[in-house]
Amino acid sequence: MKPDAVIEQAINIAIEAGVAIRKIYEQGDFEREIKSDNTPVTSADIAAHEIICAKLAKLTPDIPILSEEDADIPLSVRETWSTYWLVDPLDGTGEFIAGSGDFSVIIALVQHNRPIMGIVYAPMSEVCYYAIAGSGAYKRDGIHETRITSTQLAESEQSHLRIAVSRRQDPQKVLNLFTDSKDCELVILGGAALKSCLVAEGQADCYVRLGPTGEWDTGAAQIIVEEAGGALIDIDLHPLTYNERDTLENPNFIVVGTENLPWNVLLGK
Repeated sequence: MKPDAVIEQAINIAIEAGVAIRKIYEQGDFEREIKSDNTPVTSADIAAHEIICAKLAKLTPDIPILSEEDADIPLSVRETWSTYWLVDPLDGTGEFIAGSGDFSVIIALVQHNRPIMGIVYAPMSEVCYYAIAGSGAYKRDGIHETRITSTQLAESEQSHLRIAVSRRQDPQKVLNLFTDSKDCELVILGGAALKSCLVAEGQADCYVRLGPTGEWDTGAAQIIVEEAGGALIDIDLHPLTYNERDTLENPNFIVVGTENLPWNVLLGK
């Protein structure tokens, strides 16, 4: 199946899930639980999960779906999938609960262990980022659509990085990773995928994520960033892999807009 045959339908599915999330968010009436991995889940996560899975199953009945809210699938089953949907129904549940508005719906299409299509939809701003491998990355804001590219820095500019960090992370811990961070600028935002998209559209130069994330957090963001001219790699500068391990947990990672900077030096590797 070619991604361009389903991209518009998949975007509409993400928007439909986002509308459901926004309605629950604005009503302020939602249930909250703590999952076995000590992360929160709300009735908005579940509502979006049910919408996305039902719609994707109807759109592509032969393609399996791996969602954060239904991820207890052993590798022995998953490794038989050459193509599958990788979904985070609500990325930034903590931001949803806190009322910041910085959360998104994530849908990726993975083929042969690499994301080939990705969608990140922000319900509160109604902005959609998407990409297809080989076709570029785009930002759709209402009726306006633009192709996005990451900022390509010269080596002389590497001491003035704009670093995207989470509101829920100690910024000093991130800055300590860099050998020279005194002139760096911090860009504070919520959900992981939205910070990756900031890098993709040139509003930040890198985003460092320390701490647990799942493959569903990075699949769509990775192809969007790559198609915009950047890269999403682990802290040791290796590409992330998908559906190749028993665990679905990612290592610590960094999203970079300029791939050819000496990141090993900047990060003291």
